[in-house]
Amino acid sequence: MEVNTKVDKLTETKADAIVVCCFEETTSLDNNTAAIDEAMGGVISQLINTGSIKSKLNEITILHTLGKLPADRVAIVGMGKADKLTLDRVRGATGEVCRLLQKKNLYTIAIPTLGAGMADITPGDAAQAITEGALLGTYLFRQHQTKKAEYDELKELTIIEPDTGKIPGVSRGCDKGRILAEATNLARDMVNEPSNYMTPSRMVAVANKLVEDGRLEISVLEADQMAELGMGALLGVARGSQEPPKFIILRYQGTESKETDIALVGKGITFDSGGISIKPSEGMGEMKGDMAGGAAVIAAMGALARLKPKINVTAFIPTTENMPSGKAIKPGDILTAINGKTIEIITTDAEGRLILADALGYAVKLGVKRIVDVATLTGACRVALGDIYSGAFGNNQELTSKVIEAGIQAGELIWQMPMHEDYQTQLESDVADIKNAGNRWGGAITGAQFLAEFIDDTPWVHIDIAGTFLSDKERKYLVKGGTGVPVRTLVNFVLSLAN
Repeated sequence: MEVNTKVDKLTETKADAIVVCCFEETTSLDNNTAAIDEAMGGVISQLINTGSIKSKLNEITILHTLGKLPADRVAIVGMGKADKLTLDRVRGATGEVCRLLQKKNLYTIAIPTLGAGMADITPGDAAQAITEGALLGTYLFRQHQTKKAEYDELKELTIIEPDTGKIPGVSRGCDKGRILAEATNLARDMVNEPSNYMTPSRMVAVANKLVEDGRLEISVLEADQMAELGMGALLGVARGSQEPPKFIILRYQGTESKETDIALVGKGITFDSGGISIKPSEGMGEMKGDMAGGAAVIAAMGALARLKPKINVTAFIPTTENMPSGKAIKPGDILTAINGKTIEIITTDAEGRLILADALGYAVKLGVKRIVDVATLTGACRVALGDIYSGAFGNNQELTSKVIEAGIQAGELIWQMPMHEDYQTQLESDVADIKNAGNRWGGAITGAQFLAEFIDDTPWVHIDIAGTFLSDKERKYLVKGGTGVPVRTLVNFVLSLAN
């Protein structure tokens, strides 16, 4: 979809559909909606007065203009109560209305800067949210379907702003929204690909594609190099697979300093069978997305390279399959991680923390200043928080708060979980330094406690996206399949550090 901005009046704009908004529990209309209502003979006001349009959040009414406007149709989207307006509501409403119009084979849409002037929302903020909502809400994954689609993708979204002086800010917001949404959709593509396509080598190919413009540097460690570095935990997980493991390192240098201001670490298990501790067959197909953390980190690096913040970021993505075979690790085995710690394997289905242990340990050895890791780590986090909030665990409150705030800005909600030392007792081993899993209680916390053993005193935040990496239905700007969480959070977070 092409997204652009234009100085124009909505009443004079030609398109398949134009979009306006209304608020719940009020009959007053904003300037754009009032102008459209007048041009159409007051029909919107009549529908509001009779209760046919209630303006509840994301309620959509589509009217034919019958030649009274250059546009063929008007879509009125409800924004809920005015005092509850947020940028994420703008983003979500845009996603809902654009997806509906796409399904009706309406290919060109014009929309004003919804919400601008309310709730401290600037025209540029509104343009960014609208662009994100449109591109995210109309995302389609059809790479492996040969049958003709019921509808095609939207061709053009035009953000209308009548004030020439506001256009530069609107254009900047549009550009940033496009970069963030395209990065999120890249992560979605990676998660939605079947695991026979999205192998560790294919993840390398995706990362390589992002470095073609020269703004990122890449290096890839192979198994023999991992062995030389002592990455016994990662190599232990990889032993059961025919696919060779890869350790992807992406670097973005926004300053002349050689130091890494922030390390982003992403779990890249391209398929998780559970290994010898094999998972139940029901729902196992979802485990093609167990690399969602790695996908998010790769995609976020691509966005940062386009946004060019003045900060240095290095990404570490360990990637492998977790498969059962005659060579696979077994419960009771002991592995040695890069920092020398020995790990007793209680279950081979707690493998993500093993590959992250070596990635985190490697980042610490390189002297990075801060670390944020992202992983579909524990089903326990999904049980605790459902599919709305990701979980955050950290050893530094300031850093954790910054990550949570970045998530709020993105509409990717994050809830801070406890990291009390008493949970650590579940990981005490009689035969090694640490066990890779505790009992069934507090599993998301003990998973994070395990990772904490490999970060020393480096300020660190762990984001568990096991409940949020996948959506089983369309809502707001989410569609079925991979969500791309938390790409936009990571980008917002890095930009906040740079600023």
